[in-house]
Amino acid sequence: MKRLFVFVPAILLVLFLLNSFVLKEKEAGEKTTGTKSGLVNIVFKSTDGGQTWQDISEGLPENLQREGVWSHSLFANDRGLYLLAGNGVYHSEPNSTTSFWTKEIFPGKQREIAPGKNGILAYNFRGQFLQKINGTSDWSPMYTNFQEQAVRIDKTIDWMYKNYKEREVRSVFETAGGTVFIGSNNCLFRSTNSGKTWKQMHVGDGSMKLVESNGVLLSTSKDGILRSTDNGQNWDGVISEGGVGIAVERIDRGFAAIVYNTITQTNSIHISLDSGKTWNAIGEELQPSWSSLLMKKIGLVKSSSDILSIKQMGKYLICGRSDGIFRSSDMGKTWKQLLLPSVENYGFNLSVSGNVIYVIPNKGC
Repeated sequence: MKRLFVFVPAILLVLFLLNSFVLKEKEAGEKTTGTKSGLVNIVFKSTDGGQTWQDISEGLPENLQREGVWSHSLFANDRGLYLLAGNGVYHSEPNSTTSFWTKEIFPGKQREIAPGKNGILAYNFRGQFLQKINGTSDWSPMYTNFQEQAVRIDKTIDWMYKNYKEREVRSVFETAGGTVFIGSNNCLFRSTNSGKTWKQMHVGDGSMKLVESNGVLLSTSKDGILRSTDNGQNWDGVISEGGVGIAVERIDRGFAAIVYNTITQTNSIHISLDSGKTWNAIGEELQPSWSSLLMKKIGLVKSSSDILSIKQMGKYLICGRSDGIFRSSDMGKTWKQLLLPSVENYGFNLSVSGNVIYVIPNKGC
């Protein structure tokens, strides 16, 4: 009888400890996943200048957690964030307080999207375009005669022409006035009549990324940063450090740009507050240390702390580096690193919609 009295409390104690352990494991699992579906670390959102972050990944396809999001498959504007994945275009409104995405079935096989004057443009490297006008649900073919005219205008015999008899499409940009630019494999095409006719601009290269502010156009190029004040008919170089232009962005009263310096072998930031006429280098403290550059050069690390992106959100400049995100409240004189959830990545893609910033970890895709 005495043994029974001793044995029963022992069993109850073991059951209590096991139950406590299971509850703790369950709580830990809930903290790790962060969402009901277990989908995390795809898109983060901040509405307070990057001080706090909300994981809004729930509702997106689960394969994105493994594969990542390609930079040309998303963009943000005043309507929020748009992301193309699988057979759908996902949209998150900037004022949404929850992790909520609306999905529209996408009818084509295009895998890149860009904002247009009146809606969303979707395209692929073969120059097959679709457009969805704001407020509608239908996708319509666009620029259907581009390839025919482009091949006739540009006689270059390259891999794309040999295999498809087409010109490769790498980017598309539409100005506020409706002029359309298509970045091809070795030049820029321009149309002022909604894509009915195209002209070849003998400038830049296929990696050109364009941005517009108050009628002034800026573009990246293999020779740095180019500027146009006549709607893209003529271009002048404004920043050149021997290397390619990495990024151009609009900021208050002007532009921000990132270029590769062939001497220091690093990316540097420049800003202009007079519509791109004059430029100042900023962000010296964001440059990688000499030791990290040396380790990269001798192959001990894959990459140093390269500057990859620059955006403005309200009064802040936000800079994405391969090892984190930094914020400046004095136009780049001083910088503070922002705290982000720990994720495995090779840098961050930044998108801004008003006073909302979205961060997408770059998984190397």
